[in-house]
Amino acid sequence: MYKAPVEEIAFTLNHVAGLSDALEIGRFGDLSADLVEAILEEAGRFAGNEMAPLGEIGDKQGASLTDGKVKTPDGWPELYRHWREGGWNGLTAPEAYGGQNLPHMLNVAALEMWNSASMAFALAPTLTMGAIEALVAHGSHALKEKYLAKMVSGEWTGTMNLTEPHAGSDLGALKTRAERSDDGTYRIFGQKIFITWGEHDAADNIIHLVLARLPDAPAGTRGISLFLVPKFLVGDDGSLEARNDVFCHSIEHKLGIHGSPTCTMIYGDGKYSPGNDEDKGAVGWLIGEENKGLACMFTMMNNARLAVGMQGVAIAEAATQKAVAYAQDRTQGKAPGWSGNGMSPIIEHPDIARTLITMKALTQGARAICYACAHAIDMSHHTEGAEARHWTERAALLTPIAKSFATDAGVDVASLGIQVHGGMGFIEETGAARYLRDARIAPIYEGTNGIQAIDLVTRKLPLSSGDQVRGFLGELKEIADKVSASNDTAFGETGDRLRAAIAALETATGWLLETQGAGRTADALAGATPYQRLFGLVLTGCYLAKGALVAADNGGPEKRVALCRFMAENLLAETSALKDRVISGAASLQAARAILA
Repeated sequence: MYKAPVEEIAFTLNHVAGLSDALEIGRFGDLSADLVEAILEEAGRFAGNEMAPLGEIGDKQGASLTDGKVKTPDGWPELYRHWREGGWNGLTAPEAYGGQNLPHMLNVAALEMWNSASMAFALAPTLTMGAIEALVAHGSHALKEKYLAKMVSGEWTGTMNLTEPHAGSDLGALKTRAERSDDGTYRIFGQKIFITWGEHDAADNIIHLVLARLPDAPAGTRGISLFLVPKFLVGDDGSLEARNDVFCHSIEHKLGIHGSPTCTMIYGDGKYSPGNDEDKGAVGWLIGEENKGLACMFTMMNNARLAVGMQGVAIAEAATQKAVAYAQDRTQGKAPGWSGNGMSPIIEHPDIARTLITMKALTQGARAICYACAHAIDMSHHTEGAEARHWTERAALLTPIAKSFATDAGVDVASLGIQVHGGMGFIEETGAARYLRDARIAPIYEGTNGIQAIDLVTRKLPLSSGDQVRGFLGELKEIADKVSASNDTAFGETGDRLRAAIAALETATGWLLETQGAGRTADALAGATPYQRLFGLVLTGCYLAKGALVAADNGGPEKRVALCRFMAENLLAETSALKDRVISGAASLQAARAILA
């Protein structure tokens, strides 16, 4: 059974991502280290004791649809109520609407624990939190007053409606239409697919954020508007009124996240309209300005991308815990040097030990990257001027890496976890396969990892004419230099390996900036995905080293130094090959395209 790694989470937040330094200078008001510890402990208790036991039930039962109504797995509506009553939905939301206005770092730490316990369940509040952020940033005063308090409390949930059958990542092709009404509202008509928790039985109302196009809108993404469309219309006093003309037509039968209803939503086909032509269509309210909805939606999507990265971390953590426990109990053969009676636990075999330590390194590295991204977001909100711009750019640079590297790690670690279980890992009874099934969606939704790589290379590297990424590389070099200067033999060759990996990243970064500057975009994009992994591996090595240095300086456990060394001497060698793929891969890719004909 999953047990939240509260100590590891707290250490990474404080000593790797930078929370303790921010608390020390009062960056987050009167938030104290004691309160942070209490929040993490309670979140871990709830995740392990209340959520995790229902995670398996959710996987086996899944969600079901009958007569337009979705039933979630047994116990889930009650679990959601307990979760909501604990105040978890409003950790980072504004106090004016009932939130706690806590740092984003604490929220992503809690999200890790929720997703480890049940990724399918955690998707509901994840989407609501993103909808809250979009409404806070772009909604009118009237919309905020009517909807935010109950969304922050969790009484109402939120969704994000982008995808259509013919328009996946290409939002410029969407066809859902909006028509203006005389009363200032809009009527929405169309179909959306893959809508997470688009219909369910856990909350009183569902607030859909829907992208649609007005009749006179410009073509492409410049003509998209964002609308708030509630399942039930809301009176001026906040009470629920008539059912809006939006409903769930079907739910998907998926590889994983079975308990999460993934819905096809229909807007404005007349199922819930009064029957006269004037009232047809789902009633919606504009968020932001007409034809500028994509910018509003990206507020929600950026929130969701880091949250999806946390799903990768969460699955990796849960899969690692299960694999380690199995390897400690399962006996097979005699490992070299085994002096016990009978067969040795498989954890004693070198190959199994290497696999498990690789899983730990990838998990902890992905966690550190995501927490560092959350720290940058927090700092961008709590600083001003040039400093705020620096942290905003740092968060922008880290977001695609956090989303992609962490979700790839979730898939890789879950797959390795099955391998540790051997044949039993392929059997659903052990529960190891569930993690891989759940993990596989994370590199796909909220912008595929290929799209994240394009974003990283074409939009994020050029920030401040490349000075942001160059400055970041300088910070990473300082970590490597500190390892070498420590003269601690327990680090082995970590310092040299880190410097070599950073040099590979620096060379690849310079090449990409120069190549794009010369207008050779296709050549740059051919190396975007290997570059993204290269960056993630370097960050993993450096962040593990940063934590190891803190532990060594404070007489902490040597296991941090040992994990850091393992990462550097076993996994960082890949960075040299990735650099070569970035710089030299375009020509062979172009030459090989003929085989796809």
